[in-house]
Amino acid sequence: MLTWRPVALLAVLAVALPLWPSPVLGVACSIAAVLALSIVDMVAAAPISAVRLSRTGDTRVRLGESATVRLHVRNEATRPLRATVRDAWEPSAGADRPVRWVSLPVGGSTTITVTLTPTRRGDRPARRVTVRSYGPLRFGYRQATARAATAMTPRWRLRVLPPFSARRYLPEKLARLRVLDGTVTIRGRGQGTEFDALREYVPGDDVRSIDWRGTARSAEVLVRTWRPERDRRVLCVLDTGRTAAARIGDEPRLDAALDACLLLAAVASRGGDQVDLLAADTEVRTAVRGAGAASLLPRFADALAPLTPALVETDFELVTGEILRTERKRSLVVLFTELAPGALVEGLLPVLPMLTDRHTVLLAATHDDTLDRLTARHDVLADVYAAAAAERALAERRRIADALRRNGVVVVDAAATEFAGTVTDVYLDLKASGRL
Repeated sequence: MLTWRPVALLAVLAVALPLWPSPVLGVACSIAAVLALSIVDMVAAAPISAVRLSRTGDTRVRLGESATVRLHVRNEATRPLRATVRDAWEPSAGADRPVRWVSLPVGGSTTITVTLTPTRRGDRPARRVTVRSYGPLRFGYRQATARAATAMTPRWRLRVLPPFSARRYLPEKLARLRVLDGTVTIRGRGQGTEFDALREYVPGDDVRSIDWRGTARSAEVLVRTWRPERDRRVLCVLDTGRTAAARIGDEPRLDAALDACLLLAAVASRGGDQVDLLAADTEVRTAVRGAGAASLLPRFADALAPLTPALVETDFELVTGEILRTERKRSLVVLFTELAPGALVEGLLPVLPMLTDRHTVLLAATHDDTLDRLTARHDVLADVYAAAAAERALAERRRIADALRRNGVVVVDAAATEFAGTVTDVYLDLKASGRL
């Protein structure tokens, strides 16, 4: 194929046409000469089949951060390579400077570094690398067909993990957990319901904690100390049905649930509990079971990254059956869903007794902060109408929450900005009171 340069050369030669005996002959000779020169130049270009491509770099990055992927180009042709290389990614991968110029001698190689700043969670694959090889004069070039270019493109996938914005709460929640464990002394003993150890009585101790059998065998008065429950099971269940697609601020409701799930998992694993994950709608989308404390967050983030809401009604019978099948021991089941009348009343309430009979159930829902703000505004008539509508929506949510509480469910309904922290606080309250 030809570039713009032969056309430019023809324009220059057109200036000399008056010097020819016949203008027609001049045009014909000029076109023939430029065309021949272009063909020779195109033939002199390095063949695309002799270009070897490979990749190295990051395979995972958190949303909001940047990743680096390197494309290695090697010239195995018998002539130098002068080419433009276009490394095409999905638009949401946020690739910078996708087109680069390379000039390689025979056997030479170079590395093209691409910085990716993704704008969406999930998997972002490399689409196609297109190499356009030019001749010495850049009059003509060679380029592979779309199918051949796709075949020579090295496969690469960048997994964009959830941003985990709630990790800013980790120091506060872990400090509270240490207080519960008694490793930070505030009242002289850890809070909890599980026996920890015996120690000597000191003035101010609760006399109800005296261990009379231990005291009888010892010369000192001994008291029991307690710690929060450990080695309990926590199952995070994510509803990925249509209600998870609703926007809360500038992100889907599902993203707020992912953030809260990651914070809860981080704190619960530090508290000595086993945390599992289940995401489902009309089918199981992902599950993580048996992850150790060290690998828990990476495995959770990796499993949650590609999740997207499905525009279907969640099958709570399927979700309940999966929970009962996998969780044989009593567990804390944290269900991240929405307080939607139709979905919960028709889907969840009929099967709820099967869950509450065997497990402690915490239903976690979030709503837009705008609802809370609207209820506080009554300056003008339009604000009054908006406040009434917001209050009605919140009242409907409270009605559903009360119905769930009557069925033995612990309910959290918090604004998006407070959601992750509130869910983790309720978990810590349950742990301190021995209700896991």
